[in-house]
Amino acid sequence: MFISDAFAQSVPSIAGIGGNLTSFLPIILMFVVLYFLMIRPQMKRQKEQKSMMEALAKGDEVITNGGMLGKISKVADGYITLEVAEGTEVVVQKAAVTTLLPKGTLKGL
Repeated sequence: MFISDAFAQSVPSIAGIGGNLTSFLPIILMFVVLYFLMIRPQMKRQKEQKSMMEALAKGDEVITNGGMLGKISKVADGYITLEVAEGTEVVVQKAAVTTLLPKGTLKGL
């Protein structure tokens, strides 16, 4: 009668691959933006922190994670000894050092 058969058109295989790629394009772009805005700067900060910890030497003035200011009097493999006051020394891990201060900063305080 009045109902006719309907047939779907076949899509060329190249257009099918391109269609799948365009559907994943927003997700791929989000990962690229995430890498450049979050992951790459964090890796750079970690690299700078590691090089700073390796370069610590006797006589450097530093600030620790806890906010303690001191002058390095001894350097060991994983630890440093800070002189926080005349005759008062504290042993802390190298990883606890957050900032390397310019020479003479502690005398100005």
